[in-house]
Amino acid sequence: MENREFFMKRALKIAREYKGYTHPNPAVGAVLVKNGKIIGEGAHKKAGDLHAERIAILNAKEDVEGSTLYVTLEPCCHYGKTPPCTDAIIDGKIKKVVVATLDPNPLVAGKGVEILRKQGIEVEVGLLEEEAKELNEDFFVYIQKNRPFVHIKFAETIDGKIATKTGSSKWITGEEARKFTHILRKEAGAVLVGVGTVLKDNPELTVRHIDVSKQPKRVLIDKFLETPVDFNIFNNKAETILITSEEAEKSKLTQLEKRENIKIYILPLENGKFKIEDTLDLLKGEQIIHILVEGGKGLITSFIKEKMFDKISAFIAPKIIGEDGISVVGELGVENINEAIQLKTKKIQQLGNDILIQMYPEF
Repeated sequence: MENREFFMKRALKIAREYKGYTHPNPAVGAVLVKNGKIIGEGAHKKAGDLHAERIAILNAKEDVEGSTLYVTLEPCCHYGKTPPCTDAIIDGKIKKVVVATLDPNPLVAGKGVEILRKQGIEVEVGLLEEEAKELNEDFFVYIQKNRPFVHIKFAETIDGKIATKTGSSKWITGEEARKFTHILRKEAGAVLVGVGTVLKDNPELTVRHIDVSKQPKRVLIDKFLETPVDFNIFNNKAETILITSEEAEKSKLTQLEKRENIKIYILPLENGKFKIEDTLDLLKGEQIIHILVEGGKGLITSFIKEKMFDKISAFIAPKIIGEDGISVVGELGVENINEAIQLKTKKIQQLGNDILIQMYPEF
């Protein structure tokens, strides 16, 4: 009897290796099994490339006829940049397809499974479904809510501070936790920060410490364009999207407009601020499906206050700064405890001397 979970876990593992590279497509892995052994496997590597199912078939060490295909997401059944995977499965005379979860894309959404079944192929859906949905949680939000997945990340002390009263924050967490941040950046399509964070830290916001073939985009919200043009966020190590207003400093705008790696968008202000919805619409138009919000306090507070976030990754260090330190979240107007924003803890992980807690909103 086949070790079904083993094969699906293998498909999930190879899919995760390309998490962040396939946007706006989901990360998908596929494993072909015949007589209890893996004969081929593949993962979707980037948008426009062949999908996981077709790569697995091409990589097969023997004839795929009569084999079982384990795939983390329902096979596509429409023409896009590549032909339908259902055609390749049918043409290969694959006997059975085990699907972890259905594709939420209305162009698929059960149609792929239906087509295969009509061709006499046995299809099973739901093996390790929760793991598969978590792998592509950003893609599901992007399709179902018509906006990018908003992932808030911060490092704080055990008493909830991100810096001392003087703004000192390097380093709250240890090396292991900081390295993990780069994995989160790699899996995101963009890293979003406000001007305060940039002026204080002059961050590069690129993925380091791990090997990557593609850098996430950097998104800077700076309504007056206070950021110096020679700061790291404007260097050529990654593409930068600058969101600013009509009040931006014109001389800096002129300089930045000449740089090929920088895109500039002018958005309207409402009561002196950009609307979160406008920012998310803009980034969706850039086909960014996953935004990692790294700060600062004002930006994080805005997303939380508007209940416009999907996940929080909190790196907590066993340090105490005290009441006069800078809190990670500003005023939310909560007067009664039952008005507090409720979160559900999904994962707790120790990283060196620090703790990572990953949580999801319950609203």
